[in-house]
Amino acid sequence: MKIITTIGLLVLTLAGCQSPSTTSGYQPDHTIKVGQRRKTTFALVSSAENSTTNYHRQYGYIEDIGDGRGYTAGIIGFTTANGDLRQVIQRYVHLKPNHNELKPYLPALRDAVGSSTHHGLGRPFIKAWHQAAKDPQLTQAENYILDAEYLNPVLRAAKQDNLSPLGQYIYYDAMVVHGPGKDKSSFGGIRRQAKRLAKTPRQGGNETHYLQAFLKARTPIMRQEAAHHDLSRLNAQRQFIRDKNFQLQRPLKWQMYGDHYHLN
Repeated sequence: MKIITTIGLLVLTLAGCQSPSTTSGYQPDHTIKVGQRRKTTFALVSSAENSTTNYHRQYGYIEDIGDGRGYTAGIIGFTTANGDLRQVIQRYVHLKPNHNELKPYLPALRDAVGSSTHHGLGRPFIKAWHQAAKDPQLTQAENYILDAEYLNPVLRAAKQDNLSPLGQYIYYDAMVVHGPGKDKSSFGGIRRQAKRLAKTPRQGGNETHYLQAFLKARTPIMRQEAAHHDLSRLNAQRQFIRDKNFQLQRPLKWQMYGDHYHLN
């Protein structure tokens, strides 16, 4: 009886020695929705999208990067072709219905969905966007669409698959780059292929193995676009998986397209 008790205490002690950062699985009070994990996630994505961890400066960003999606703007690169930039401006008009310099461009933005056209937009639109970016309400509008169309769907999927904040960040990065669709080149298709390669934690699988499978499924989709042939963002995510930093705890160090970054 004494031997059994001693063994039991040893097991409990070893279990208690697990580092908080290595705790995997979905926990409702520990997600990338709010707090430092949200800031960390946005900084990681910004290092890949904008070559800086200072994502706050990206709310006013806008340019045509020549990828066939028209104008790319805002914190995660909303585009005129995808229609989510129009959604942002619609939300901004809802928040600021009067004296809104972006409101006149809504018809042109509607017509631009699905194409790379600048018709009815051009330099006056870029100037109006930069001016509006000084208004905190445009930041609110961007965050609203970001949460509704990207982050909240990611968290629902992560909860279904029982993924930690690291898994949530990996899902979110894929959603930002590939979009929320269900075809094989979108987030839904990548997730579907990953589940063919490995069981999710919800299905009894190992989170490390599943996240590795997700990145394996994402790799050929990344390489379909010239701008994403460099797999730095996936390599950084693989590093975090190897480190078993499931809680995205700081300090963090990583490389992105040859540059070195850190978060303290």
